[in-house]
Amino acid sequence: MRVLGVDPGLRSTGWGVIEQVNGRLTHVANGICCSGAGTLADRLLSLHDQLVEIVARHAPEAAAVEQTFVNRDGAGTLKLGQARGIAVLVPARAGIAVGEYAPNAVKKAVVGVGHADKRQVDHMVRLQFPGIEIAGADAADALAIALCHAYHLSAGSRLAAALAKAGA
Repeated sequence: MRVLGVDPGLRSTGWGVIEQVNGRLTHVANGICCSGAGTLADRLLSLHDQLVEIVARHAPEAAAVEQTFVNRDGAGTLKLGQARGIAVLVPARAGIAVGEYAPNAVKKAVVGVGHADKRQVDHMVRLQFPGIEIAGADAADALAIALCHAYHLSAGSRLAAALAKAGA
């Protein structure tokens, strides 16, 4: 199964694609979508178009997006929410189920600690995929989101198999 992870942001949205085959995870690609300058509508359109191209190029079967946290700047939180809406919309429009994870849940799944810092997340992603080039911190976070989703999907399918075997 191919999984797309997205770390939404209005200026830069990180993305990462991984593949899980027979329990083995491999890196497919990662990068950062930069929205550039212009009006809010122009920037959201740019993120949309870039994510549509990524979904078309890498054909993920599942996607996950990090949930937005609320900060002191209400206007900034609203703009981030709009970018997050694009990140959820694009895979959903392509018929791909989208998982959503809190930042602490992603860090706990990948690092083992819910309050890990960005360096620790980056380090664990690099341990999982030795030798890969990571486009930046946002791309590392997106790969971590994809890993978190892959772990949850794998656990869910194992549970379903166990229940089927037990006749439940």
